Amino acid sequence: MAEPDSWRSMTSAPKNGSRILVTIRPSEQGAAEVDLAYWSNGDQFGAEGWRASDSSPGRIIEYAEPELKCWMPMPSANLDRTSMPSPWEGDDERELDGSGI
Repeated sequence: MAEPDSWRSMTSAPKNGSRILVTIRPSEQGAAEVDLAYWSNGDQFGAEGWRASDSSPGRIIEYAEPELKCWMPMPSANLDRTSMPSPWEGDDERELDGSGI
């Protein structure tokens, strides 16, 4: 999990369609939570604004500016070869995924 100082004001959030993590303010519906969101310039399915990344045509989840408290960039994957697992070198492929049981 990122350090608390990694969170940034929504005024600096990128509005280029990239996915970011956002903190949704607490409300009568529940406690504060984190969601994956992006800025949409608007289309036939909804107006310009923040959308949950799991939105789909006909099921757009939009956030009003006051609902969102802060944001942080998505963590990047470490593609360093030393962090990659070793290839599986088992003798019997039937052992993969429990299929040899």
